[in-house]
Amino acid sequence: MTETAAHTTGSFTPPTRFAVPGRIEVDGAAAGTWQTATLTEIRRETHRASTFRFAVPGWAGHLPGQHLMLRLTAEDGYVAQRHYSLASAPDDSGHIELTLDHVEDGEVSGWFHTVARPGDRIEVRGPLSGFFAWPGDRPALLLGAGSGVVPLMSMVRHHRALGLTVPLRLLVSARTPGELIYARELGTETTPVFTRGAPAGTPVGRMTTAHLAPLLAEAPAGGWEAYVCGSNSFAEHASRLLVAAGQPVDRIRIERFG
Repeated sequence: MTETAAHTTGSFTPPTRFAVPGRIEVDGAAAGTWQTATLTEIRRETHRASTFRFAVPGWAGHLPGQHLMLRLTAEDGYVAQRHYSLASAPDDSGHIELTLDHVEDGEVSGWFHTVARPGDRIEVRGPLSGFFAWPGDRPALLLGAGSGVVPLMSMVRHHRALGLTVPLRLLVSARTPGELIYARELGTETTPVFTRGAPAGTPVGRMTTAHLAPLLAEAPAGGWEAYVCGSNSFAEHASRLLVAAGQPVDRIRIERFG
């Protein structure tokens, strides 16, 4: 099975091989090799989330939606490993970005938010997973909540960086506007949903079919490929909404946190 890059205007070329239908094949050598990543920048996104930018000279490149394995090694030899979604677009700059929530009692996220400074080094390997990847070749309807917006933002950035004309829409849920990650970057492709507090005149509550209806009504020819990312409860809720609204089950891709 082959894949073509539709409506691209930049130099990025999506992979053309699939391990199984719908799953982009991952480079086994790159996915299995640990590389040194040097922290170069820290940006605050919300009071709980920050973006960490790393220089990784040997990074093989990635597709929006993929993730990596991160490894921290303490002075006493203790090792902690975590999977994190890539937030950055695949721009071949030799840099990658991760956006991490400060999880209560989280040993890795806690280290990043309280100890890490530019110049610190960690180890990474990847990119991993081809199922949730979006090469930019198909209309994409993205649904995320909380830090589940991270891999979806990689897709949005990729879409903008290459000036793609293939349709893309993002429906993202946050407790309040102050907890909406990447709020300064979100544009007309995005519809925010606030569950705890919102600006005057904006409804407050969980994502519903009313939020999905206008997006499904404007579905392009051939329909959407839906990408859902968030907690287990959000993933279940959002996928049920999609199915109830008529989205084909085999065109819903889900990545769960927690």
